[in-house]
Amino acid sequence: MKKKVLGALLSVAMVATLLVGCGGGDAAPATTEAPAAEAPAADAAAPADTAATGSGKKVGVAMPTQSSERWINDGANMKAQLEALGYEVDLQYAEDDVQMQVSQIENMIASGVNCLVIASIDSGALVNVEAQAKEAGIPIIAYDRLLMDTDAVSYYATFDNKGVGTAIGKYIEEKKDLANTSETFTIEFFMGSPDDNNAHMLYDGLMEVLQPYLDNGTLICKSGRTSFDDTCILRWSQETAQQNCENYLTGFYADEDLDICATAFDGFAYGCKAALEGAGYTEANWPLITGQDAELMATKNIISGKQTMSIYKDTRLLAEKCVTMVQAVLEGAEPEINDTEQYDNGKIVVPSYLCTPVAVDKDNYEEIIVEGGYYTAEQLAE
Repeated sequence: MKKKVLGALLSVAMVATLLVGCGGGDAAPATTEAPAAEAPAADAAAPADTAATGSGKKVGVAMPTQSSERWINDGANMKAQLEALGYEVDLQYAEDDVQMQVSQIENMIASGVNCLVIASIDSGALVNVEAQAKEAGIPIIAYDRLLMDTDAVSYYATFDNKGVGTAIGKYIEEKKDLANTSETFTIEFFMGSPDDNNAHMLYDGLMEVLQPYLDNGTLICKSGRTSFDDTCILRWSQETAQQNCENYLTGFYADEDLDICATAFDGFAYGCKAALEGAGYTEANWPLITGQDAELMATKNIISGKQTMSIYKDTRLLAEKCVTMVQAVLEGAEPEINDTEQYDNGKIVVPSYLCTPVAVDKDNYEEIIVEGGYYTAEQLAE
């Protein structure tokens, strides 16, 4: 297949164009410490205009897994900021075990928490336990993943999930100059978990940008797998992404190169990287690979050229916005909200605060990630 010479590297101005939005059984023991060398430093200081007023109040924080760096960082940032305000924090990880998360939340309710923050594994499995919390008068804040089919949730703190997909799509569009090229590029898709509402919204944003190029033949998906149902990967499994990529390479790309791996998560990018290396791809024919979360390993891969870009989502900021929601609901105030329309969970439209995702690549990671204090140059050099 004719290969197009990559155009000029992205300018800083492109970063601006990618800005979107605002910016049961026995519970498993809680795990609350993230590896300090790996995670961005949590800002433990309370916001300047607030006092530590949380004394005597307890917040339960239910996180999905420690298998992904970003959730470790989220939990650490949340815990530090809540404790700085004087709250007791019960932080637990369910290791992607749905029933374990149900059990953990049940035990949080029984222990008398005053507020729940939930980043769900499968929100459909939490409806009953959320109803228990509502009956007990415990407010719930959905964190990063929308809690579906419940009226028990009070607020939602997240990034603009459709905007994440749009940013990935626009990056591919601009990097390959799809609007102006006469060449064609092969592409395969690796989308998020079907039980995560964010994954659906990301896919919608991505396809709003890329579908016209699939329709006019500029992008060619040789596997034919372009729908969400055909490309979604349960529980955001890196192993499944690798297996899918291996199957695509064997079945459809024996005689020509795969040009683009459109992945929705850094873990998927790692899986594609492993599959491509196994298939003999080198720097000479390495495809464009997208990702999400700007994990430490992903950023290192961007520097080395093994991953092209990722979506940077500052978990410190997201934790801060969620903490202000917790404080507001516990102190009888109104939290800051910037979206009251997008997030219909099937029962109610959940008032939300959307933070801004940013596309990062080899050209801007130093400015965005290092100068922003998310990772140090030393961490990235290890």
